[in-house]
Amino acid sequence: MARPPIRKLRCAVYTRKSSEEGLEMEFNSLDAQREACEAYVASQRAEGWLLVQDRYDDGGFSGGNLERPALKRLLADIEAGRVDVVVVYKIDRLSRSLMDFSRLVEVFDRHNVTFVSVTQSFNTTTSMGRLTLNVLLSFAQFEREVIGERIRDKFAASRRKGMWMGGWAPLGYEVRDRKLVVNEDDAELVRSIFHRFLKTGSTTILARQLIQEGVRNKYGKLVDKGILYKLLVNPVYIGEAVHKGVTYPGEHTAIIDRKIWDKVQEQFRSNPRKRAGATRAQTPSLLKGLIFGPTGTAMSPSHTRRKGRLYRYYVSQTVLKQGADGCPIGRVPAAEIEKIVIDQVGVLLRSPEIIVQTWRCARTSLKGLSENAVRGALLEFEPLWNELFPAEQARIIQLLVERVDVGTDGVEIRLRIEGVTSLVGEMAGNPATQRSAA
Repeated sequence: MARPPIRKLRCAVYTRKSSEEGLEMEFNSLDAQREACEAYVASQRAEGWLLVQDRYDDGGFSGGNLERPALKRLLADIEAGRVDVVVVYKIDRLSRSLMDFSRLVEVFDRHNVTFVSVTQSFNTTTSMGRLTLNVLLSFAQFEREVIGERIRDKFAASRRKGMWMGGWAPLGYEVRDRKLVVNEDDAELVRSIFHRFLKTGSTTILARQLIQEGVRNKYGKLVDKGILYKLLVNPVYIGEAVHKGVTYPGEHTAIIDRKIWDKVQEQFRSNPRKRAGATRAQTPSLLKGLIFGPTGTAMSPSHTRRKGRLYRYYVSQTVLKQGADGCPIGRVPAAEIEKIVIDQVGVLLRSPEIIVQTWRCARTSLKGLSENAVRGALLEFEPLWNELFPAEQARIIQLLVERVDVGTDGVEIRLRIEGVTSLVGEMAGNPATQRSAA
């Protein structure tokens, strides 16, 4: 009597190692797992077991989740019907999470795929086999959680001693013998960034300038606003180590002086909107020398206090000299007129006429400057305004505005086109333009 043909079972070997340590060796842990699994598959050749050619190796991936590239490829091949048996060295190589493993078993059952561990013998088709599997997985998950607790405790203890515990070395430092060592060239760049931020008062403007200058971090990325912010608030630069919000004295040398660091952090603690709201109180002379009344006489800044509150005005010189009847508009509230000027400057900067005039003026000193580049720079004026510090806001108004005339029928504002050109140069981060405009 002829034997029935043996069904061929396609076997996929899956290997995993949590850390990348040792993976560069010619024969590593993944190779050892694969060798044992392939030997087991070869021993079952009489049962029709055949090894598939694809390798499913996850080196440097935790078993605590399913976010692993080789495992995802394996599941995709199972869904496509290319695998009949999944072979691993130990159960915890496939997963250390009981919940995740239950999901994997559901996928295996749905596609009639058998799961085999070459060092742990059990049969998942029986209730006793499933119980054994769950017990083994429970211990694997327990072991993973205990190891995690030990690592976290060791990490916390090391950070309390100020030790560097790995990861991306910040700009200005290098890692030698598992310690942070100052790189003087990069450290000088970090110091200049801190000082430039204190001068500009805006991460947006400074980031734009750094990008224009091609400044990159040690990993080749341009220092954009996100990278810049993380750099400016990183306490490693004052020689501190941080763990879960608590700072400890670090083993490494500080790059930034504590006084400079405190000034930068103080600026960050001042919310941009609060700074904008307090701008008028901190800069009482925003329109000093620019604002004139209906008679053509200059209006001077003045203020008074009532019940602890500061009220600011611009008062006509004619009124100060001749009395209230000397001018039809004796005084105007400073906050209101300044807001009108700021809003109107924003509107004017967006107007096609000003954009074209600015471009024609700027292209003589900025070779290759396009009208679209000028338009883009001027359109960004309004969102940048609230990030500027009061002194910088006053400087820009003095740069842009030639004259503000307050009349009985409205306010007339005249811009300085050369000042707008200078602003475009600054926003573009072009040093040559800034020097020529100055």
